[in-house]
Amino acid sequence: MSLVDRIARSLAADPPHDLLPGDIAEGLDDETSPAAVLVAITDRTDPGLILTVRRDDLRTHAGQVAFPGGRIDAGETPCQAALREAHEELGLDPTRVSVFGEADPYRTVTGYQVTPVVGLVPPDLALTPNPAEVAGWFEAPLDFVLDPANQQRMSAEFRGRTRHYYQIDWQDRRIWGATAAMLVNLSRRIA
Repeated sequence: MSLVDRIARSLAADPPHDLLPGDIAEGLDDETSPAAVLVAITDRTDPGLILTVRRDDLRTHAGQVAFPGGRIDAGETPCQAALREAHEELGLDPTRVSVFGEADPYRTVTGYQVTPVVGLVPPDLALTPNPAEVAGWFEAPLDFVLDPANQQRMSAEFRGRTRHYYQIDWQDRRIWGATAAMLVNLSRRIA
């Protein structure tokens, strides 16, 4: 069974017991804002994963590698929001995405409850980053980012406490934080 088939099948199964629930930080109440991201897998012999690089001058998450995505608007489902955001950020035509389903929600330290929406896209799409939000995009090998050997557990001081997070280094790209954690959870689903 291919890696893509294993991912699609795993989304219909019960989640494993060792998923990362998200970031809990002092000073945050239990209120979260709903958000969704698109985990866009390219349909090729060796599938890839489409990731964006946020602009360096943005107020939050500047310069970070992320999935295309954002807030869920009133009346939207996570799937609709993820597809809308991917279209706004990259010009990805929603009709070109074959959605497999939703992966496990993840709470960010910034107070979002993020639902990853997993889907398959044709390879070599002509994507056009929205310069107001995205500095660029790239495709990382899916098997590399989902390999637990490439998912490093790191720590850093944040607001006076030691925090732990995951980081995946691919070429000159640093995939870390919530994006890496959602990839760790997806890899644990298919383990």
